[in-house]
Amino acid sequence: MNYQAIRRQTKPIQVGAVGIGGDHAIAIQSMTNTDPHNAIATATQILRLQQAGCDIVRITVPDLEAAECIPTIRQQGVTIPIVADIHFDYRVALRCAELGIDKIRINPGNIGDDDRVRQVANACKERHIPIRIGVNSGSLEKHLLAKYGAPTAQALCDSALYHCSLLEKYHFDDIVISIKASDVPTMVEANRLLAKACAYPLHLGVTEAGGGEMGMTKSAIGIGSLLLDGIGDTIRVSLTDDPVQEIAAAQHILDSLQIEGQSGMNIVSCPTCGRTQIDLIALCERFKAAVRAEGLDRVPIKVALMGCIVNGPGEAREADVGIAGGRGEGLLFRHGEIIEKLPEQELIPRLIAEIRAMDKH
Repeated sequence: MNYQAIRRQTKPIQVGAVGIGGDHAIAIQSMTNTDPHNAIATATQILRLQQAGCDIVRITVPDLEAAECIPTIRQQGVTIPIVADIHFDYRVALRCAELGIDKIRINPGNIGDDDRVRQVANACKERHIPIRIGVNSGSLEKHLLAKYGAPTAQALCDSALYHCSLLEKYHFDDIVISIKASDVPTMVEANRLLAKACAYPLHLGVTEAGGGEMGMTKSAIGIGSLLLDGIGDTIRVSLTDDPVQEIAAAQHILDSLQIEGQSGMNIVSCPTCGRTQIDLIALCERFKAAVRAEGLDRVPIKVALMGCIVNGPGEAREADVGIAGGRGEGLLFRHGEIIEKLPEQELIPRLIAEIRAMDKH
């Protein structure tokens, strides 16, 4: 998919070395779940996220003591931008700005009077630190709940724009907005409304999505639906799990949508039927393990693993390369054209060799 052709045009924002919005690639984010006062444990987890492909990481900073951990975290080899997640205490935001944080997540309406908002806006403006406004169904203002009766999509959108206005009053517009809800349809509709109402880049995610398959399914539907609309500049798959799993899930979403320049390998395989004479399920697992081991899983090609020699090459002719299994043997093909017949045990090694050669070109 040529995402840039349909992508909503937004104001570009710089978060450390990573750009968000404009023509920048969709950034993958996650958040640490370590003790915020333990700089070494937090840095260790960030380094794992960094290695997994995380572009931006958020850490919770509940107090000034936690803020003082930021330099130590950086000193452990962390190179990706760090976002300070702050609630209520504007002094923590000011200290994080002084310590050179890359972005601050705070809702201006929750930190007190106008003078406090002005101080945070000015501190971030002076240091070119963007602010992320985060709205979710559990943080909606009382007057909006009274107006709409529930955290509806329009209520969430209105809340985000209200918080933006508090910063705009002080001529601050390096803003990223995040509207999240645990209800997928509400999250999707709220972001569609917001996309029409402003030009700020949007961070997508389904909050409290849960763990495992359910969490990934909710996130894939919510985030994927909006990306297909051209909406979304940065994403987080929120899972009740090791945060590293969020990165893999986010990459799978981008791979499934085949967003140009950001997709890795797209593996297609048939669901098997009575014609299948090869253990395709086991073969698929061996292939996925092999491409990971070879470091080929981010090669942006389409690979087909089919269970039937009769229909395999034809049904998967759009694949760049693939195999179709038979009884004890199989076919290797490129764009539907058969290259050679191979014994079953040679199918994966030969397919890997073909992919490696394609990657060099």
